[in-house]
Amino acid sequence: MSDSPNTALVRRLYDSGMAPDVVAEVIDPDIVWDITPGFPYGGVYKTWASAGADFFGRLAPRFTSFGAVAEEFYDAGEEVFVRGHYHAVSTSGAESDARFIHLWTVSGGKLTHLIQAADSHVVQLAANDD
Repeated sequence: MSDSPNTALVRRLYDSGMAPDVVAEVIDPDIVWDITPGFPYGGVYKTWASAGADFFGRLAPRFTSFGAVAEEFYDAGEEVFVRGHYHAVSTSGAESDARFIHLWTVSGGKLTHLIQAADSHVVQLAANDD
């Protein structure tokens, strides 16, 4: 069975590893990026510029690599659920894996909202391992 257009859009983001050209094509500049409390730099970021600078810009220096590995996609019309895990390597070399669920909202062919729920404790431990 092939993906719906919305699932294909979300899958494209994960498959690209957040490649900047794909991000520019699929993420709405006014996206709401909602990261679970307790996750490093958790909070609600109200544009892609803010998510990029205020979330990823602060998170990235704590890791030599940090990626979201999608395992399953669930189509719910304008919303797509993704179950997966983060794989991270801290600056000290410690590796960690933490489960997540992402809920994406798609509107007008763009990703407009992300709600993330993740095993924040595992990521906090890895982020503070330096």
